[in-house]
Amino acid sequence: MARDLPPLAPLVAVEAAARHGSFTKAADSLNLTHGAVSRAVQQAEQALGVALFRRHNRRVSLTPEGRILAGCLDRIFTDLRQTCARLRHPSTLAVSCEPTLTMRWLMPHLPDFSALHPGITVHLATGGGPIDLSLTGVDVAIRRADFGLPGSAVIRPLGAEQVGVVCNPAAWERWGGDLRTAPRLHTRTRPQGWADWSRHSGTPLPPAEAEQVFDHFSFSLQAAVAGLGVAIGPLPLVVDDLAAGVLIAPFGFCPGGADYVALLADDPPPGSPVERFLGWLEQTLPTA
Repeated sequence: MARDLPPLAPLVAVEAAARHGSFTKAADSLNLTHGAVSRAVQQAEQALGVALFRRHNRRVSLTPEGRILAGCLDRIFTDLRQTCARLRHPSTLAVSCEPTLTMRWLMPHLPDFSALHPGITVHLATGGGPIDLSLTGVDVAIRRADFGLPGSAVIRPLGAEQVGVVCNPAAWERWGGDLRTAPRLHTRTRPQGWADWSRHSGTPLPPAEAEQVFDHFSFSLQAAVAGLGVAIGPLPLVVDDLAAGVLIAPFGFCPGGADYVALLADDPPPGSPVERFLGWLEQTLPTA
């Protein structure tokens, strides 16, 4: 296996140079000279047989091959940093969570957990779908269970997802409270969202006069806040906007057909940081 790998020490310089876009800044961050970083990068390039960087006058940029390696190194070094932090500080948790749920619910509410458990530090990483907990070093992976859950993982249910139609209150009034005249917002990450809501809520879905498709859930929800149309909103992703009055849910919420779960490598000991975090999730994540 060792013969399949390039020299590992130069990869530290490659990762730093890719992150900073500069050999000079990489050298400063590693307490090395510019020449040492340049030689390390050349060593990695010679071992791999490809150019990793394009050299410009005062900066460097990644080649396509360099971008592939930099992405891999970023994941590896992130996992390594989190693992080292957990070894140095046993009260550190590595938590992986789906990106939109991280941005719209977990991050805004994480200070509440920290206030309850000031000795526990949570490191967040975003990700969705399957995850190998043994390889990533993640303690808790929060997922929407819409894929084949790994048989090797311990699964802790967090509750059923609730979904509803959400929109800007002033815009809803302007559209006369009618789904036929309100522009309908879709997301490519959940293309059947409207059909699923109609089926689970028992509400007929009339043809829309106008529709718009967004790449991510967060975009469609922000468009709804801005009054551009009506969107399907899972409760955890819109609960704060509902409380603030910038969104309303004129038809209420209904089960969305999937559950939220926490995936763990092993059953956590009672009173452990993982168990405390799970207890907080189970009490605070807005679900049925």
